[in-house]
Amino acid sequence: MPPKIEAFDHVHVYVEDRDTAEGWYRDVLGFTRTRELEFWAPAGGPLTLQNDPGTVHLALFERARTACRSTIALRVSAEGFGQWHAHLKRVLDGAVSIQDHEVSMSLYFADPDGNPFEITTYDYALARAGLP
Repeated sequence: MPPKIEAFDHVHVYVEDRDTAEGWYRDVLGFTRTRELEFWAPAGGPLTLQNDPGTVHLALFERARTACRSTIALRVSAEGFGQWHAHLKRVLDGAVSIQDHEVSMSLYFADPDGNPFEITTYDYALARAGLP
């Protein structure tokens, strides 16, 4: 049996322009710099961003655009799902799709570099009932 894993730490995300990407992640997802890890960013290291409570971290690496097959999925409550739906429709100009997975509801969208994201909830009945 493998040793215990404590938590999900971070995801590497490849972007063409970290400054532009940092603004998008701030405006769309509410992520800000992880101040204690800023020293890694110069000379090609990661620019680490996090959500407000510091429970989700993304490490932005500046690289040429490549096709991405990984989706970063973030879980929310049914109430949060409705709030995220309204927020994403507003800030992404409708570039968000809803998928009913029969036991969960998901919102799909991408960052400007084509990295795919999913906001998902397993509070299925409440989330479905709250959609317009």
